Amino acid sequence: MPALIHSIPGLTLTDHTFTVPLDHHRPKGEQLSIFAREVSAPNARPDLPSLVFFQGGPGGKSPRPLAATGWIGRAVKEYRILLLDQRGTGRSTPVTAQTLAWRGDARAQADYLKHFRADSIVRDAEIIRKTLLGSDERWSILGQSYGGFCSTAYLSLAPEGLREAYITGGLPPVHHHDADAVYRATYKRVLGKNRRYFARYPDDADRAAAILAHLAKKKAKLPDGSPLSPRRFQQLGGIFGASDGFEQVHYLLEEAFVSGPRGLELSDAFLADVPQMVSFADRPIYAILQEACYTQGAASRWSAERIRAEYPEFEPSPRHPPLFTGEMIYPWMFEEDRGLQPLRETAEILAQYEDWPALYDVERLRANTVPVAAAVYYDDMYVERVLSEETAATIAGCRTWVTSEYEHNALRASGEVVLGRLIAMLHGEA
Repeated sequence: MPALIHSIPGLTLTDHTFTVPLDHHRPKGEQLSIFAREVSAPNARPDLPSLVFFQGGPGGKSPRPLAATGWIGRAVKEYRILLLDQRGTGRSTPVTAQTLAWRGDARAQADYLKHFRADSIVRDAEIIRKTLLGSDERWSILGQSYGGFCSTAYLSLAPEGLREAYITGGLPPVHHHDADAVYRATYKRVLGKNRRYFARYPDDADRAAAILAHLAKKKAKLPDGSPLSPRRFQQLGGIFGASDGFEQVHYLLEEAFVSGPRGLELSDAFLADVPQMVSFADRPIYAILQEACYTQGAASRWSAERIRAEYPEFEPSPRHPPLFTGEMIYPWMFEEDRGLQPLRETAEILAQYEDWPALYDVERLRANTVPVAAAVYYDDMYVERVLSEETAATIAGCRTWVTSEYEHNALRASGEVVLGRLIAMLHGEA
């Protein structure tokens, strides 16, 4: 079947679909479909090198181009881009509560999901590279956030397929740091973000406290019928690591209450907007495999929940100022988030699973010969800078740009500048 081609102003889009094994150690077993959208400038030279994009997540599909702007507009000047819908996402064979129900019981679902980490994504990419370009042709990669984890795994597992690597906000801990060490570091970052948020919007301390007090006394339900508990309200802080995160939460809190027949009550507008920021119904891989991003030969055992106990200030209480939490997944989410409820037992099995294979080869990274340029954000709330800098020092030849000018979402917010800087670094121009 010929590839489907579309054109929008400034871009030509070509759809590709590939077949890969669910388990790369059993290549003739069950197969998955992987979708990728090739993006190029109109009349682009056929000999331009390819740049594969690994999206953040886990469980995030690639962006859908709307115009030749941002990092895509910058990249098509030098590359043909391949926007990869990682296994389980977008138009690739999907993972949702609906599709997982066909797998059978929770144990069968968990066994299936063990094949959806970065190592499998890298091996998918290698099959696609050889299919599209041939075994001897290398390509470049760009990894944002979790995509940087995938890129680092690529440098460990199959560097022979790479021409160069760009990483933005996504250098993972590689020196046997377990999930506990990661969350101890990120909880401290979240505390700092809370301080800065309430310094910018001091009136929101009273607003947040009033909402927490209201939720502690009265049951509130979101439009899908799921509860809005105090701890679920605190999840709004998960967006504090983005450049516009403070504003999104502030404008939401501004309109939280209206006067009803029984006095102040949470507004319909507030309750309608909250699920977009706290529900994982549309991206269950994110919730189920978030902690598995950090596990190698060990179980996470709900690390974020256990480590939260070391930070009692996050517990909602009238005795101290309100605090929001960050990018943490807790077991109770699989009870309160309606979209995750069918996956509660599956998530529990994976949280206790110990035999996760290694994602990174430290010795191979130390011997790396692939040119690497990485943006590390000084106050990154999601990927701890100190651990990222340690990894950058491990990858031979990695050129690092540590900046406080941008937040974790810099590739989306200022993509042309960020990618342009990384390209210049590898070209010896910066």
